Parts: sequence; C-alpha cells; structure tokens
Amino acid sequence: QVQLVESGGGLVQAGGSLRLSCAASGPTFSSYPRGWFRQAPGKEREFVAAFSWSGSSTYYADSVKGRFTISRDNAKRTVYLQMNSLQPEDTAVYYCAARFNRGSAYYTTSSYGSWGQGTQVTVSS
Repeated sequence: QVQLVESGGGLVQAGGSLRLSCAASGPTFSSYPRGWFRQAPGKEREFVAAFSWSGSSTYYADSVKGRFTISRDNAKRTVYLQMNSLQPEDTAVYYCAARFNRGSAYYTTSSYGSWGQGTQVTVSS
C-alpha cells in the first residue's frame, strides 16, 4: 500500500507561516495524496483542503480559506499546504490523505483509504 510521510510542522507565533509537505511512495495507483485534514486534542479529525478529482479545482474549509493554499508536484508525488496568517486555533496534528474514493465527498475522512502519521503544528499567541 501507499506510504505517506508528512513534514514541515513546528512552532510558530500567531501571524506566521509554515509549509507542510506530504510525500507518497509505494504503489502509484490511486496513491497520490489529495487532501489535508487536522485533529486537535479532544476533537475529531476535520477537513482542511483538497484537490478535486481532476486536479483543476481546490476546496478549503471555511476556517482556512484565504489563508491556506494546497498545491502539488506530481513528479515528486508530493502535496503541499502553505499556511499563512496562522492563528492559535490552527494548532493541531495535520494529516495528508490519499486513495480518495472517486465520487465520494472530498471533505469526509471516510472518503480516503490511506493516511500519514501526521505532523504537529503549534501556533502560539
């Protein structure tokens, strides 16, 4: 199965920026990472950003729209999440997701079959 490795997390002050990366390896079929989710302690995993099936459109949670940007490098099988104007409420473990079920909802965790181990993002006030 596909392996996903996130990196780029860390500690930043409010208003700062981070760029997360998620690199995929292993079988290539339906294995490109397509989305980002996050999970804070005591809360369920929530949608952050994703590519459409075709890759021509992007989707963002209302809470991050205008601040976060998802991008990808197909040759490297890598997806990125540029996070600007970070706020304390963005503090969470960020996960990338792959093996999207075509035709399903892009914003639900059950639509993806593979997940990375996560990278911690902490935003101080």
